[in-house]
Amino acid sequence: MSLSSHLEELKKKHASLSVAVETAQRSPGVSTLEIKQMKKEKLRLKEEISRLAMH
Repeated sequence: MSLSSHLEELKKKHASLSVAVETAQRSPGVSTLEIKQMKKEKLRLKEEISRLAMH
């Protein structure tokens, strides 16, 4: 997998997670712990995207 395709895949996951977090925040049945975990994963992806984009 090339660097650019890997970056694109990470960006897609990040965007998908953004939508999931927004949906979860509006949904009364989702725990704050689940939302917190999704946000942590989203941040981890963002940091990895930034790190890879610098190379």
